[in-house]
Amino acid sequence: MGMPLRQSVRLGTYLMKQKIKGVEKFPLLVELEPLFACNLACNGCGKIQQPAHLLKQRMPVEQAVNAIVESGAPMVSIAGGEPLMHKEMDVIVQRLLDLNKIVFLCTNAVLLPKHLHRFTPHKNFAWMVHIDGLRERHDASVSKDGVFDQAVEAIRMAKEAGFRVNTNTTFFDTDTPQDVIDVMDYLNDELGVDLMQISPGYAYEKAPDQEHFLGVQQTRELFKKAFGDGRRKRWRLNHSPVFLDFLEGKVDLDCTAWAIPSYSLLGWQKPCYLLDDGHVKTYQELIDGTDWEAFGRGKDERCANCMAHCGYEPSAVFATMGSLKESLRAAVSV
Repeated sequence: MGMPLRQSVRLGTYLMKQKIKGVEKFPLLVELEPLFACNLACNGCGKIQQPAHLLKQRMPVEQAVNAIVESGAPMVSIAGGEPLMHKEMDVIVQRLLDLNKIVFLCTNAVLLPKHLHRFTPHKNFAWMVHIDGLRERHDASVSKDGVFDQAVEAIRMAKEAGFRVNTNTTFFDTDTPQDVIDVMDYLNDELGVDLMQISPGYAYEKAPDQEHFLGVQQTRELFKKAFGDGRRKRWRLNHSPVFLDFLEGKVDLDCTAWAIPSYSLLGWQKPCYLLDDGHVKTYQELIDGTDWEAFGRGKDERCANCMAHCGYEPSAVFATMGSLKESLRAAVSV
């Protein structure tokens, strides 16, 4: 299962408009980071390694909204840091929903029970809760005991309040196929989240743990085994079939990081969410001033082991839309 049919139609219409207008590079989704501060110190994330003065800053509402308007992207994933530490996060979300954007609010869910009342269920809004394994594995990932139980309780609370709740799970070389199966089964069958997103861990430059990121062959072997026996079709995965084929090594794709750009307190990040070659003030500067052909596996050594969603899910979407067979396969999976 991929994204809801309503959102799939919305994205398909947007892609068709870009093709008719002859636009070669355009965003499908913007990774919006209105702050770098966080209430946890996860091993695979380096956002809180930013200087102290940046950790104190919060992006003004107008700046956040204007960046999305400028890009024209139909979807927004609000991350950080921990977005719920931003005092006007509910205002940012509502402003984007009023602009008919599809909004995913990423959170570790520790603060979710305290702030849930500030938000209202909406057809274009979903919480995206980070769950990096079952209890022991997740708590080790975030370097704090008890967070898994807090996140699970927050998910149940949000579901009971009528919200859509998705999850995002990152896997590392310490994870086995059975680890993948166990957490996906739990999220899919027991917790009943709406959609699940998965990602192979990528060697993010500022992450404290640089030893346990997956290589390409490890990623392919991990997901090929985990997806076996029909589990891939049974789980409510928030990915296109082509991207899942890519994770298994059935197809290869070129990186299209320009389709999921990242905007933060520092500006538009070149070239992507995971690599930091500087920042520019406008989305157009990002598109025009970046040598996109220089990035991706086989081109830049930093990209050698990357199979991340931000670079390759858009490629999978474009491959799907360019093939009648793949479009039909994606439609059946919705």
